[in-house]
Amino acid sequence: MSEDTPIAVTGLNHWFGTGEARKQAIFDVNLHVKRGSLTILMGPSGSGKTTVLTLMGCLRDVQDGSINLMGHELNGADHALNESLRRRLGFIFQAHNLHGSLTALQNVLMGLQVHGLPDRQAQHDAARYALSLVGLADRMGYLPANLSGGQKQRVAVARALVGNPDVIFADEPTAALDSESGMTVVKMLKKLGQKRGTTTVMVTHDDRILELADRIVTLEDGRIAHDTAPYHD
Repeated sequence: MSEDTPIAVTGLNHWFGTGEARKQAIFDVNLHVKRGSLTILMGPSGSGKTTVLTLMGCLRDVQDGSINLMGHELNGADHALNESLRRRLGFIFQAHNLHGSLTALQNVLMGLQVHGLPDRQAQHDAARYALSLVGLADRMGYLPANLSGGQKQRVAVARALVGNPDVIFADEPTAALDSESGMTVVKMLKKLGQKRGTTTVMVTHDDRILELADRIVTLEDGRIAHDTAPYHD
């Protein structure tokens, strides 16, 4: 797979449940994502967009079809490969999932645990830099209870960025934010794509940020209904 296409999804199908309750949720999804791009997945609740996101992010096992992530096939991938790939990914979710007893800096440091940096000073330098990137250089010692909703989500973004991931998967990252804070977060991700080549795939219902997307993929009933940059062999 080309370095310019870190994610290639081909003929992807997925089911939930077993026996008579088994139901197909994803039908023959094909999606190639370019390096450095901001791709938005849209669609009504139950359309399959979060399922596709979690399959691409090694959070679910691929059952049928192919997902090639950064040159590695996920269909049949073992636990060790999934773990090694997750170290190269960043995840941002609607709920910021910050630890209330830890400062902003300590929460971001937790994002480095999977990377195993032995140098404590290097860890702190990376965490401080990530917080400065999201405009929180003056809030590093604050506990989550003393941060606004937008600031908490920016801490979560810093935690996702601190390991300098190749790909960021974001699930409704702006849902709990006001318009200004939401735009700030997405513009930040867009800038990372332009400057570092970081690829972002985002699930959202937020029409306010669509203008920032390089590509919008709409899913309905587990199928791609519309794609502004359709898949080609």
